[in-house]
This record gives sequence, structure tokens and C-alpha cells, in this order.
Amino acid sequence: MGIRIIGTGRYTPERLLTNADLEKMVDTSDEWIVSRTGIKERHIARPDETTSDMAAKAAEAALEIAGINADTLDLIIVSTVTPDMPFPNTATIVQKKIGAAPCVCFDIEAACSGLLYGLNTAYGMMASPLKYKRALVIGAEKLSSIVDWTDRSTCVLFGDAAAAVILENDGDPETPDFYADGVVSANGNYGDILQMPAGGSAMPASHESVDNHLHFIKMGGPKTFQLAVHSMVEACRTLIERATIPLEKIRWVIPHQANWRIISAVAARLDMPERVYQNVERYGNTSSASIGICLDELNRSGQLEKGDYVLTVSFGAGLTWSALLIRW
Repeated sequence: MGIRIIGTGRYTPERLLTNADLEKMVDTSDEWIVSRTGIKERHIARPDETTSDMAAKAAEAALEIAGINADTLDLIIVSTVTPDMPFPNTATIVQKKIGAAPCVCFDIEAACSGLLYGLNTAYGMMASPLKYKRALVIGAEKLSSIVDWTDRSTCVLFGDAAAAVILENDGDPETPDFYADGVVSANGNYGDILQMPAGGSAMPASHESVDNHLHFIKMGGPKTFQLAVHSMVEACRTLIERATIPLEKIRWVIPHQANWRIISAVAARLDMPERVYQNVERYGNTSSASIGICLDELNRSGQLEKGDYVLTVSFGAGLTWSALLIRW
């Protein structure tokens, strides 16, 4: 159908929070953080800098490289667990900030799997009889707003960022789709291992919920690691088995940048360590923005050529997971 990626973009806040900085805040050390996560620094948004601010800047970067105006977009999807507010949705706020015309706008909440959920959704809508021509898919997170900075087991992991991908249907049946194959799934039985307990209808904000730090990320470490590795590896193997292309034609594997131990375990089990892209040491875990950041870095550095295949894979709270084989 000729649906292809025509632009990528990313944005990270100016402030850097290094491991040395964290040593002054909680009982931790650079050696402890690096040995367990591979993270050396992360970007932190200003107090007045919102998720939609970062999303809009990533979108503008993607629009520039795509060479199109925002008012030509037919669809805007934002994946985030840190929306500016419960409603209106963040996509509509981004729509206003980038000067887009009236179009379909909605948010997706699939945690770290969100960008791939969004790309799968956008592709389905563009390939439908609705025939949307251009779609903007964003992963944006201000995780610093939901991190407990007194909890050394989680505060060292996360950073703030946004990444954007623009899709276009050129209507040429001879143009191969960017979407070669995909897997999207979830298992709600594991929803309690990674969550923010308070702030929703199940536990509205109260003095008690605030006093008990229930508006922050809560994570069960060992179980999260096991499920993350298993779900990502199985999703990749499913796509590899279904693909009608030689394995050596997959130029890059981009896993969700949660931490280096997870990335290394996935790379080892797939037996493709030399093709696994990672940048977690510079950003930390940016949730739904992480794969988009990697994709933009590869795109802008000239490490992607027409016809290359990129295998992307993610997992997140829910437990959600997704893999997408991209044809560049």
C-alpha cells in the first residue's frame, strides 16, 4: 500500500542527572548503578516542562526531516503514562502546539511498549478503508514526575524524553510498506509487578495515598527481569520464524532500553549481539520514547539504508509486549 516512514525525531531535556548526582540524593553509587543497569546519566525535564512540550518538540524534529507541514497530518497518536492531565488527551494538546489542523487525536497507554502499540495502530488505520494519508506517532514520558526520589531501587532507572515517527501512505502499490510483520500482546495476570497504585478511580488521591508514596512507580525487580527477557525473546523469535527474509538481512535489533542486563540477555538468546543497538547509558529507561530515540539516532547518523530491516521489541507494565519488523 506504500505506507512508509518519512520522518523521525527526538527530544531530551537539557538537564542531565548523573550517577554522581544521585549519590548525593540516595544511598547508592556509580559502581552499583552501572554494574546493575549500565546507566550513567539521564535527562530530567524542568518543573514547568510537560510531556506535551517534549512531544511537540520531537514531533517538530520529525516534521522537519519529513519535509511536511503539521497541517497535513490526518492522525496523531501519543503513547504516555505521564499525560499532562487525565483529559483532554495529550495528542490534542500536541496538535495545538505544533499547529496541526483538525484530525484524529488520541493517547495510548501501554507503558514501555507504547510506541510499538502506536505504530501498529496507526498502520492498521492507514491500511483500512479510512485511508489516512499521514500519521504522527509519539512516545513521550516525564517519568521524573512519578519517580520516588527516595527509593534507590527505582529512581536510578528512569529519564525523561520524547520520540516521534511520521508515516505516509504514498498510494503507490509498488512501494513496500514499512510494516513487514508485527506481534502485539499483553498478560494482565502480571499487572501488579510494575504499577503506579494511586491516582486513578481505584485509589483516588488522598492524604493517605500521598503520605504512603503511592503515586510513584512500584516495581518488582527479579520477576520483571524474567518476564521482560522471556516476552521480548519470544516475540522476536515469532517474527523471525514468520519472516520470509534471511536472518542476516536484519541490520539492527532495537530492544526497549530498560537496562543493560535485560538488553544483554535478549541479545545473547537471539544470538545477534553485534546487531543490537543500545544507548541506555545516556538516557536511562525513557519508557515509550526509548525505541524511537534509537531509531532517530540510527536514521540521522546514516546507519539505515533503504531496504534495511530493523527488528524492534519492547515490554512494559500490564504486562504488555510488542515486536515490529520494520522495512526501511
